[in-house]
Amino acid sequence: MEDIEIYLQSTKFFDFHKSKVKQKALEITDGCVSDKEKAKALFYFVRDEIRYNMKLFIPKIINNFKASKVLHKRQGFCVSKSILLSSLARAVEIPARIHLVDLINHLVGPKVMDLMGTNVMFYHGFSEFLLDGRWVKLTPSFDKETAIRGGFLPMVNFDGENDAVFPPYDINGNKFGEYVGDRGVHADLPLDEIDKVFEEKYQIYRMFLNGSVKIDDNGDLI
Repeated sequence: MEDIEIYLQSTKFFDFHKSKVKQKALEITDGCVSDKEKAKALFYFVRDEIRYNMKLFIPKIINNFKASKVLHKRQGFCVSKSILLSSLARAVEIPARIHLVDLINHLVGPKVMDLMGTNVMFYHGFSEFLLDGRWVKLTPSFDKETAIRGGFLPMVNFDGENDAVFPPYDINGNKFGEYVGDRGVHADLPLDEIDKVFEEKYQIYRMFLNGSVKIDDNGDLI
């Protein structure tokens, strides 16, 4: 039988023992009666109040993956936003984890694919909450502004019960999210594994490692 307790603990990345993370979780869920209500409130806070920035997905910069740092900077990417979402859930005693997969986002433009050297988003992450005895998938990646600007529509919405992940097609019938590989569920982030795969698969990351691209004080590629 699965040990649910590991999905309620504070960890290196799911660091809700930091007072600002705990306090924010309590603030967001104030007045919520059920876990479903809490889950919805947490999801929409992370989806819309934490700006999406894919340039922060740099495994060598560990702080970009810690819930407390993501909350402080108010920006992140799929994995870091999911870590924050799951950390906030744990802070209000909802078992939560991260699920890592390989994803093709068919709506990503050629500029991004040229930088990456592939159309596969390795180690895309989303949250999973244990609600009413069932693990529910939650993808908080794109805030409203990013979704509209990038054409990543329909928005991922959550009703408190059913999975909320990228749909296979957008509102115009074009291919959208295609899940092509499963990297498993995790109580904490396997950052060393991600780092190895990124160095192997992404040319932009190899450029960062060899010094041909730099980062600014915010951990952003320049």
